[in-house]
Amino acid sequence: MKKVPTLLASLLLAFGLASTDSAAAAEQPIHFGAIGWESGALTTEILRLIVERGYGYPTDTLPGSTVSMEVALARNDLQVIAEEWAGRSPAWVKAEQAGQVFALGDTVKNAQEGWWVPAYVIKGDPARNLEPLAPDLRSVDDLKRYPQVFKDPEAPDKGRFLNSPSGWTSETVNSQKLKAYGLDRLYNNFRSGTGAALDAEIAAKIKLGKPVLFYYWSPTPLMGRYDLVRLEEPPFDAAAWATLTDPANPAPKGSQSLPAKLSIGVSKAFRDAHPELVAVFEKVDLPIDTLNKALARMSETRQKPRDAAIAFLRDNPAVWKAWLPAEHAAKVEAGL
Repeated sequence: MKKVPTLLASLLLAFGLASTDSAAAAEQPIHFGAIGWESGALTTEILRLIVERGYGYPTDTLPGSTVSMEVALARNDLQVIAEEWAGRSPAWVKAEQAGQVFALGDTVKNAQEGWWVPAYVIKGDPARNLEPLAPDLRSVDDLKRYPQVFKDPEAPDKGRFLNSPSGWTSETVNSQKLKAYGLDRLYNNFRSGTGAALDAEIAAKIKLGKPVLFYYWSPTPLMGRYDLVRLEEPPFDAAAWATLTDPANPAPKGSQSLPAKLSIGVSKAFRDAHPELVAVFEKVDLPIDTLNKALARMSETRQKPRDAAIAFLRDNPAVWKAWLPAEHAAKVEAGL
C-alpha cells in the first residue's frame, strides 16, 4: 500500500480533517475486512465512521472469504474484522491460540444460526391457500422423510438444501452436517454464489409459497421479515463440533453449532498500537432488534452499507455514544 504523501497529510491537518494525535497513523489506513453479508457490512461501516470521524484515522476495506480474512488478520494484512463469529474456524482458533488475533467484546446478544424452513411448510397458511406439506417436521432427523417436499428443480430425485456460499466457515460446517445427519444422499448441497444470491432464492420461494430448506443466521433482515421455523438439532457438543469444522473428517458427528458470540476481530499489532480504539470496540453493543430493523431498511431501500451506517448513527445516538468518551462522540456526531 502506498503511503499518503506527507504534504497531503499536512494539508489535512491544516484544514482540521485529521487530528494531531493521529497524524502519523494517517499515513497508513486501518484495513477492515470487506464482509459480504448485511450485518457484517453494516457493522463494518459503523466502526469505520467512528474510527474516521471520532479519531481521525483513515480506513479502507479489503475483500476475501471468511477464512482468508482470518488468515490475513493473523498476518496483520487486515487489522479489523467487524463481525467475527469467533472460535468457529480452525484458522481463527489456531491464530487466537498463537496470540495473533483477538476477539473484542460481545457485539450482538442473542445471535443464532441453524437450518430453517418457512412456517407454512409445517402449519400451512389459510390466507394463501397453502396446505401443510411437512406437518411432522420438527428436527433435522425428520428431513429424511421429506426430500420430495424440498425437491431440487435441477435434480428432482433429491431434495435441495441451500447452503452458505463457498468460502464461508458455515459452508464447511453445513456440508459436514449433511453427512452427520445422513442427509447427503437425500439432499443436494446447493451453494449460492453470494449471500445476496442466497437471500434472493429464499425470498423468491417464500413469495411464491414454495417449500425451501436453508441455512441462515441472525441478525439479518430476513429474520424480521418472514415467519420461519428453526429445525431442532442435537445439543452442542464440543467434540462433535470439531468434526464439523474439519472438512477432511470422514465421520462427522451431529451437533448444534457453537453458541454464537459475535465479536470484533483484531490483529495483535492493531491491539498493541490502538488501545483507545480497543477500548471502544470492547464496549460495542448493537441491540439485535434495532439492528434487524436497520438491516431490513437497508435491504428494502437498497441502501449502501455506508449510507445505512450514517443513518444508524444519526437515528440511535444513545446506542453508540455509550461506547465512546464524550469528546470523541461529539466529533462523530459533528462528522455526520
